[in-house]
Amino acid sequence: MIAGSGRCFYHPDRSGIGICVECKRVICTECTTQFEGINRCATCLAARLAEAKKLIERNDWSAGSLFLALVSVTAIFGFVWGVAALFGR
Repeated sequence: MIAGSGRCFYHPDRSGIGICVECKRVICTECTTQFEGINRCATCLAARLAEAKKLIERNDWSAGSLFLALVSVTAIFGFVWGVAALFGR
């Protein structure tokens, strides 16, 4: 594609209707997807999706989570033991 020609970067035979805000390429109707109210091309959307998936993937059982679970189980056991000792007599 010739820069500034107004033709779609991905489909040079089609006229462009907008510019992707991420890569600044001219894109046609078929290539345009509005995400968050802004035009983006499929390549840039795929990159955003990959970045979002990295944020979702995490280790659910970190050291802090294990410590919190252990403290919670200990507190519940202590409460049940205390109630049993109080009313068991």
